[in-house]
Amino acid sequence: MTLSLTHSSTQGGSSVGTRNFLNVMSLGRLCNNQEVEVMMMMRMQRGIAGYASRSTTDSFLPSSQTSKKGNSRLCVSVRDYYCYMLQTRPGIFNPILCGARLLQQWGVDMYIKIESCRLKWYRKNQTKICADLYKGVVDAITSGETRASAVGVRIVLPGTYPGGDRDMKWRHMDAMAIVHTYGKPDIFLTMTCNPNWEEITNELFPGQTAQDRPDLVARVFHGKLEAMKEMLFKKNILGVVANVYVVEFQKRGLPHAHFLLIMDFAYKLVVLEQYDRLISAELPDKQKYPELHALVVKHMMHGPCGALNPKNVCMQQNECKCRYPRPFNENTAQGKNSYPVYRRRDNGRQAKVRGKMLDNRWVVPYNPYLLRMFNCHINVEVCSSIKAVKYLYKYIYKGHDRASFSIDQPDADGNIDEIKRYVDARWVTPPKAMWRIFGFPLCANDPPAYSCLFISQICTGWHSMSKLT
Repeated sequence: MTLSLTHSSTQGGSSVGTRNFLNVMSLGRLCNNQEVEVMMMMRMQRGIAGYASRSTTDSFLPSSQTSKKGNSRLCVSVRDYYCYMLQTRPGIFNPILCGARLLQQWGVDMYIKIESCRLKWYRKNQTKICADLYKGVVDAITSGETRASAVGVRIVLPGTYPGGDRDMKWRHMDAMAIVHTYGKPDIFLTMTCNPNWEEITNELFPGQTAQDRPDLVARVFHGKLEAMKEMLFKKNILGVVANVYVVEFQKRGLPHAHFLLIMDFAYKLVVLEQYDRLISAELPDKQKYPELHALVVKHMMHGPCGALNPKNVCMQQNECKCRYPRPFNENTAQGKNSYPVYRRRDNGRQAKVRGKMLDNRWVVPYNPYLLRMFNCHINVEVCSSIKAVKYLYKYIYKGHDRASFSIDQPDADGNIDEIKRYVDARWVTPPKAMWRIFGFPLCANDPPAYSCLFISQICTGWHSMSKLT
């Protein structure tokens, strides 16, 4: 029998959560195993444990081991092993992929296990990541303090850890460096995963839905995202651009990506007629463009909300937080420190959406070509008129969702634990767990920004057991 225990211990004045597995052996002995042991995940859920019996062989070792050629790699990482477990192989039944909600739980738990191992390494190797370069030491010496232990210990989560606070701040600064060189962004594009893509539905086992296969959702969305990047950055369908993109995960699971595109001067949107050629906020003619009309009705109609549906999720204080329905407008107008007011003509076109008849006032701005190409929700907005450029970049670099939050204050000795602050109350969904297990990137920018580190003269190295004088 296996029990999964989570407890908090105190290490260096900070509370650390540890996941342990307690094995009750046949003779009554207790065997304690922490999460670093790979095979414990197979004992956690007996519903999928049968697959472990044939996974302990060298069949999942790197090809260099089985072929006796290549490099000298002797083992695989935990992440590599779980990637191996998630593969579909002809003629081999994989019970993990048939677990439905068990697969969701398994994916989240394995990702947390991988991340716990990485964070534990950072915690135990603070000297290797130069966490002792703490500027406050000089202030302590100036004030007459001689005890190094009283200066305060900062457990640092470095910027090399993807998704951490420092990483997001550094990426935000890189993005602002791109703005300094190429100018303000012109296009704000949001692409959301469609769980009904054929690439997903065709690979589902009988009786499964997209929610039962977060691994498939993550892989297909990654493929679509790569196709979008090729269209925008290599084929230049919107012109030559500098770009920043970030992948996020909704609390209900579906991933989406935010793009900020800075166009080359020759492709800048300078007149309102260019807005209308690039972006539409109207229902297309059903007779001339039946396929596009169906896609707009399926993916690009907001709500209904307001008086038609007061309980919709977008309603806050009896108003739609997205400001729908928008007013009719015969011509596109430039916004004042906001998005443009797109053309929404009162031409009588309507469509039935979730039991209500909606018109052009409910259409989310879109690009017809991209909508037909990717068959998913793709919101395209002109953002060159927004003065608060930092707001746009802070929005996409706001970090991961949290179930709750608290304000952490240093303790009596000034100790600050950045790793604990990162771990506490994160909201991890199964698609995000699968995305990280497969090693897909969360964000990128092009052209890349090179960081020139400035070392202040007042930064001083110190050790907690040393004297400051």
